[in-house]
Amino acid sequence: MPKRRDILAIVLIVLPWTLLITVWHQSAIAPLLAIRKDDGAEARREAGPATDSKEYCSPDKDIVEVVRTEYVYTRPPPWSDVLPTIHVITPTYSRPVQKAELTRLANTFLHVPNLHWILVEDSQRRTPLVTRLLRETGLNYTHLNVETPRNYKLRGDTRDPRIPRGTMQRNLALRWLRETFSPNSSQTGIVYFADDDNTYSLELFEEMRSTRKVSVWPVAFVGGLRYESPRVNAAGKVYGWKTVFDPHRPFAIDMAGFAINLRLILFKPQAYFKLRGVKGGYQESSLLRELVTLNDLEPKAANCTKILVWHTRTEKPVLLRHLAKPRPGKNIQETVPQNQTFIKIILVPSYGLIQLMFQRGDSTAWSQRDCTLD
Repeated sequence: MPKRRDILAIVLIVLPWTLLITVWHQSAIAPLLAIRKDDGAEARREAGPATDSKEYCSPDKDIVEVVRTEYVYTRPPPWSDVLPTIHVITPTYSRPVQKAELTRLANTFLHVPNLHWILVEDSQRRTPLVTRLLRETGLNYTHLNVETPRNYKLRGDTRDPRIPRGTMQRNLALRWLRETFSPNSSQTGIVYFADDDNTYSLELFEEMRSTRKVSVWPVAFVGGLRYESPRVNAAGKVYGWKTVFDPHRPFAIDMAGFAINLRLILFKPQAYFKLRGVKGGYQESSLLRELVTLNDLEPKAANCTKILVWHTRTEKPVLLRHLAKPRPGKNIQETVPQNQTFIKIILVPSYGLIQLMFQRGDSTAWSQRDCTLD
């Protein structure tokens, strides 16, 4: 005869597993019952008279709602003949987070009417990665490329301060605009320099659309401050700059903090970002001083009291050394070595579940399954 203590131990072991199996079976059957009830309700609606779009249920019946979610890829808003076109100039270069940055930026641009994206790669040729990404976005775009000379690129962890990154790419985009549009044409537009590592409010693009010459606004997380901003007096005129880094610059403003009317760009063909003899932080001034004076600036974003753009940067990912750098001329692809399977098994007896996570060599997505111990 088994002892009473042994019987009690067996009951305490078996009972939790029995309860877990019962709960699991109920949770597995519930969605099927919900679908059947939903299908039955649809059949009744089709059979019954269509006199009212509302459905009434008696209080004693269970109301089961099944929500089916579908992903719908958003396309840009219809083109308007009334709104000025915003020409957004974005320099970009190959790096592990490039596709992520451009995807995030494209998802913002998809919500802006009349936007033309001029994307300029710092490379010898237009890469397949960026070409494919632009084509799949559905945006109105122009794809250009020009490679920065080697002696102006990064040298280890330092960069030549005489030419900030993206200067030649922005200048190429300005040249393309001047070669494409005539100063005498009726084409209205705004030019904005949007780096691919920033975050932009949709309100910002509507603010800049009314720019007559050059409009300005604050930029967050730049120059060691929470934000840098033009100083605006009671008359709505810019008279200085709220900044720590070299506040005596002619235009102490970040690249993301201003927009220019396209006509001004076309009528002043000498205005470019200077390549040589310009200190770091003076690139913006080298262009703007050829276009306007301080008195011509138009403060936006509620007289420069609202933050609509953030100088954010994606954290540099930690990669294995042999995967961190692509081969010359190749783009980084998020792939897993073939014929390799990584398995991670976590056994949690108290819940009666095995969590199995695996990744096969022919797949780039992780899968997760919860298995019940029978």
